[in-house]
Amino acid sequence: MSRSRRQFLSAIGGVGGALALGVGVPGPADAASRTRVAVLGGGVSGLSAAQELAERGYAVTVYEYYTALGGKARSMDVPGTGGAGRKPLPGEHGFRFFPGFYRNLPDTMRRIPFAGNEDGVHGNLRNGTEALLARNAGRPALRLPFHTVTAPPDPSELAPEGLLQIIAGLLDTTLHLPATEVAYFANRLLVHLTSCDQRREEQWEKVAWWDFIRAAEMSSDYQRLLGVGLTRNLVATKAEQASTRTVARTVVEAFLLNGLLGRGVDGEPDRVLNAPTSEAWIDPWVAHLSSLGVVFELGTEVQEVLYDGSRITGVRVAPSQGGAPRTVTADHYLSALPVEHARGTWGARLRAAEPQLARCDALHTDWMVGVQFYLREPVRIVHGHADYVDSPWSLTTINQAQFWDVRDFSADYGDGTVTDCFSVCVSEWNRPGILFGRTAKECTRDEVVQETWAQCKDALNRPGRTVLDDANMHSWFMDPAVTGLGGPTPANREQLLVHPAGTLYNRPAAATAIPNFFLAGDYVRTDVDLATMEGANESARRAVNALLDADGSSAERCRIWTLYRAPELEPLKRVDELRYQLGLPNTFDLG
Repeated sequence: MSRSRRQFLSAIGGVGGALALGVGVPGPADAASRTRVAVLGGGVSGLSAAQELAERGYAVTVYEYYTALGGKARSMDVPGTGGAGRKPLPGEHGFRFFPGFYRNLPDTMRRIPFAGNEDGVHGNLRNGTEALLARNAGRPALRLPFHTVTAPPDPSELAPEGLLQIIAGLLDTTLHLPATEVAYFANRLLVHLTSCDQRREEQWEKVAWWDFIRAAEMSSDYQRLLGVGLTRNLVATKAEQASTRTVARTVVEAFLLNGLLGRGVDGEPDRVLNAPTSEAWIDPWVAHLSSLGVVFELGTEVQEVLYDGSRITGVRVAPSQGGAPRTVTADHYLSALPVEHARGTWGARLRAAEPQLARCDALHTDWMVGVQFYLREPVRIVHGHADYVDSPWSLTTINQAQFWDVRDFSADYGDGTVTDCFSVCVSEWNRPGILFGRTAKECTRDEVVQETWAQCKDALNRPGRTVLDDANMHSWFMDPAVTGLGGPTPANREQLLVHPAGTLYNRPAAATAIPNFFLAGDYVRTDVDLATMEGANESARRAVNALLDADGSSAERCRIWTLYRAPELEPLKRVDELRYQLGLPNTFDLG
């Protein structure tokens, strides 16, 4: 597919940025002699792999289904909404945020040139300074400040007694739960924090978070705040099913505890971009990759990875909107498709040769889709994200314009009357709502929008205080990847991997038994172990390292950051390792 004039001009700008950084731009003569890599998929994992490979001299071609790059992370124009020199309103599959514990992805972002930023597109991140837990039925909202500790904690504070005090104090101050429930939850976190890796993988991975924290025996607030609020609302997986290892290790330990303590982090706990995602990140990234010689074939569907019994010999592709298939070839093949699409490209012979591919059939995906409401007047709810913990559809929101300090929303977008984008993520699509009494999948597109707006109003509006006013809504947008709503076959082409207990064992490694075939994507087993942009980026680094090994390359391997491990807890983990091998519970496990 030919590239548009805009893509060409972006590439020219990327060449200038690459030269300014002293990066060599491969010439036409070099391309024929370089080792060729076909990257299947142009989302975060595919673009991350392309960058690492291109920087090491490989000739990379990226095959992408859509006519735009970035996958679920990209923003997109709302058709027919621009005017008088303004850009169309910015839409998205769902809002992006960059927790402080992300370290692999921020490193990549620093290496993407952006005019005026010494640290590349990383300089476009802005801190969310607080979060809001919005409650319905007239209950007061809980406002949580988000600032990392400026001074490192005293090691004694991270001893078991100190940790219990920190966790219990945080819960008691912010969530106002009964003291007995606070004490029990703090103890459960201490059990996991002091559990050895073997116990985490072999015991807690098999236990659902709901059962680990004994939510069924606790108050409704405990269930909503510490069960649903930490699972469905944040990572689109059900507390009754979510793996304890994933929730406790990544969401609680890395994001909340280490994030707030400022240990092993890249920045503040909650960060967002200062403009629509494609403008602030994806477009500069594509331009930079083009400057490194990466070729993009857009509007191209990957149909099958072809295997001859020993190696991958090619990939059958076809135009996304229909057309005759063809076979493309390379020396190495790196599949960076989402798992729900990737596994459909693996034939029976390939699956038989690499059993971990077949195990991917047991991995689960679910819906986490956004609705953007465009407002005539700005509404300030919180300087960060709001979590609607009582909403049946598990909503989270952010008012984006407050962070877009390099944009004037009404002057830059739409018809000149829109001042903000109120972006909502809908994480639960299978429970009845409050307006129509139907699940989101059973509602039409318009009904989903009405129901989502109604649930937000239910949590934010109070007698005498109207935060969301119907008259203030200008228009709305939902990703066209969601189709068939209200009908017999609702579909979402852009789903999210979820983490039911026990599914860690079905996640494949980046390297496969096929010597020229590698996997990247947030379903690939990584240290971060969460369906995130960070997981996608880490998996790409692992896939590139595996490819370099297979190719016998002398190039420097990609650096991989792993989640921070508090040194004060390591002795307790070693004790627990011995206890686990003896069949004993964790020292602090009171049942």
